Amino acid sequence: MKRIRTALAVALFSAAFGVSAQSGPNDAQIAAIVVTANQVDIDAGKLAEARSTNKDVKAFGKMMVTDHSGVNESAVALVTKLHVTPQDNPTAQSLKAGGVENVKHLKTLSGTAFDKAYMDHEVAYHEAVLDAVDKTLIPSAQNAELKALLVKVRPAFVAHLEHAKHLQTQLGM
Repeated sequence: MKRIRTALAVALFSAAFGVSAQSGPNDAQIAAIVVTANQVDIDAGKLAEARSTNKDVKAFGKMMVTDHSGVNESAVALVTKLHVTPQDNPTAQSLKAGGVENVKHLKTLSGTAFDKAYMDHEVAYHEAVLDAVDKTLIPSAQNAELKALLVKVRPAFVAHLEHAKHLQTQLGM
């Protein structure tokens, strides 16, 4: 699990800061990063809904699907309104690869081992996403509406992190 968390951190931190030669990613790259980051959590949440035997972990997975789908809908609506095409970039690619690796790993687990691995990943993932949002995405966003969307959804990511940490404690992880 540490390997997956390390890969995730590397994907979010090194790639986020190396997206371009500029000081950070451009708005089209940010759009791709946001949509990809949310999709990664949606995919893992769907798996938790289907595989977990713990009602609280299942509920958390369902919340991740609902909340992150909502953020993606808002992001897609905004980029459509702004006539911006999300631009694939190393950060989005790394996030996608890390998400695929996480789901693949989770599919090998069941019971409490699944719940522990899923919740560990959710804590690490939300910590890394918040760090990237605060240090890279918000400061790099040039469009005021894109920046406002990132600022608006940030508290939900904080709440997700706190909820995930609470479940870890509750489950004795």
